[in-house]
Amino acid sequence: MGNCAFVSDVRGISTFIVPTRRSELVSEKEPFAIVLGCADSRVPVEVIFNQGAGDLFVIRVAGNIVAPSQVGSIECAIEQFGTRLVVVLGHSMSSAVAATLEELERPKENRSSSLRSIVDRIRPAVEPLWEKDLRHNREALLQHAVRANIQAAVYDLRHGSQILEQLIQRDELRVVGAEYSLETGIVDFYDDLAEEKA
Repeated sequence: MGNCAFVSDVRGISTFIVPTRRSELVSEKEPFAIVLGCADSRVPVEVIFNQGAGDLFVIRVAGNIVAPSQVGSIECAIEQFGTRLVVVLGHSMSSAVAATLEELERPKENRSSSLRSIVDRIRPAVEPLWEKDLRHNREALLQHAVRANIQAAVYDLRHGSQILEQLIQRDELRVVGAEYSLETGIVDFYDDLAEEKA
């Protein structure tokens, strides 16, 4: 049901926090997926997947970047709740990816170090696209850059943590990429993204 129900504008009972469910969540929680998504206000993860409280372990950060705190949060959820699916959720028209592309064209000298840390994590994924003729088509460049950023985040999770890598090798964890379309509301999943990385 999930995203299809959201796209069809059908809301299930699970999207609401009823008092009995709230009481259950005090002592038990078993999120079936961990979602590393963007902090963009247009991409509320539980809403677009039509899920309620306790169903998802959600980590949101601009540009759905992978940094030590995000990896630690994922490892914590796996250890505490036994969650076995991680979804890296990017989205169309990402402001963080767009800011990175702008930085490649016109570096900003007085950008804050905090914002630069986000741009610097996205840059390696999108810079190769900028060096191709794609840079002359802004819309196509941003579309490809969003997907490249998702791909890089999936790769970093699959290969940047010994704990996650070992779980994946034992078939105890799946890490997949997905892209949410702001225009349609549809989430497309890309299981093979990380293996395409050069």
